[in-house]
Amino acid sequence: MDGEAKRGRDRDFTAFVASATPSLMRTALLLTDSQAAAQDLVQATFVKVYLAWPKVRQGTATAYARRVLVNERTDTWRRTRREVVVGEVPDVRSTPAAENGEREQVLAMLRQLPATQRKVIVLRYYEDLSEQTTADHLGLSVSAVKSATHRAMTTLRTIMSNEEARP
Repeated sequence: MDGEAKRGRDRDFTAFVASATPSLMRTALLLTDSQAAAQDLVQATFVKVYLAWPKVRQGTATAYARRVLVNERTDTWRRTRREVVVGEVPDVRSTPAAENGEREQVLAMLRQLPATQRKVIVLRYYEDLSEQTTADHLGLSVSAVKSATHRAMTTLRTIMSNEEARP
């Protein structure tokens, strides 16, 4: 690859990083529960995407990066099996205090879900992906996504009703 082509590729990738970082950080924070782990996950994602950049279709670069991010997180879950969450998840975006309190409640509930259910909820409802796209990202069947979504929503409803019943 000549110097001009490499500079053009690097400019394109730099622009992609700038536009994709907020979305990938939000997803990573929801999947990891830690600012530092989310930053590491996004950085590892960008390294893998950069290496594959010449093969990545520009119209689907964000979807490709999200898939890499989820796969990286899955690999981490497999390696560690159990994680101890320390500290709170800082907000990526600035929001009013009331919304921050609600966000913390949602994050606390998400922490109680098993890994697959948590990933499905994050991709379906936070990233607003279809069942098929979520299934593709996670390497699951659509019926497995539907089932995990149902189980997760049932668990979240139970958690919410228990919280509401507290004095």
